Amino acid sequence: MTALVVEGVRKSFGDRLVLAGIDLEVRDHEAVCLIGTSGSGKSTLLRCIDLLEPVDEGRILLGGEDITDPDADEDAVRRRMGIVFQAYNLFPHLTVLDNVTLGPRRALRVPKAEAQGRATELLARFGLADKAGDHPDRLSGGQQQRVAIVRALAMEPEVLLLDEITSALDPELVGEVLDVIRGLRSGGMTMVLATHEMAFAREIADRVHFLDGGRIIESGPPGAVLDEPREPRTRQFLQRVTGRR
Repeated sequence: MTALVVEGVRKSFGDRLVLAGIDLEVRDHEAVCLIGTSGSGKSTLLRCIDLLEPVDEGRILLGGEDITDPDADEDAVRRRMGIVFQAYNLFPHLTVLDNVTLGPRRALRVPKAEAQGRATELLARFGLADKAGDHPDRLSGGQQQRVAIVRALAMEPEVLLLDEITSALDPELVGEVLDVIRGLRSGGMTMVLATHEMAFAREIADRVHFLDGGRIIESGPPGAVLDEPREPRTRQFLQRVTGRR
């Protein structure tokens, strides 16, 4: 079944056109990767999907429901999706456990004991059980990003959106975060990832979409797009980021 559909989405900031008619479909349990240079529209597309930015034209369907309808309950929609940004955005005054349980308790009205039980299970699953009582400033960047992912998962989202989640990490910390995503992929989580990790996109994605100038220039299975791109602009981008000719 189709989890998410983006139809003809356009978005401008002032006179700057950022998304120029995006069409995208994500099926249940698929991982879809968005690649492209900075400024190509990847992050804006994810923010539009999560309704953090209103679209100017087009529509977005989540589970068949038009979530861009003016009458849609944006808060209810966001409770059905998780989003993780480049910055961890953890609350510095809360412990790891409190960061993870805040959303379920406040937004979903999950009882405290139940929320803490679920959070404890998730933290243990991702190697963070011993960090539950720590504050974010006691954690490494990789640990903070894993906590941010756990916090999103605690809301039991239908779709998980990941925006360049390794770009702010030191190279030695990237692997631990990518391992978390591999685990989610093998567990069947529906995901849309903006990433600059081409090898990882090849490994994890069902489909890859190359964005340039707010448009999807090329789409297909990762082997096709990353190894045998049809479009000159895709080839140019990949040559620059991979160093291959």
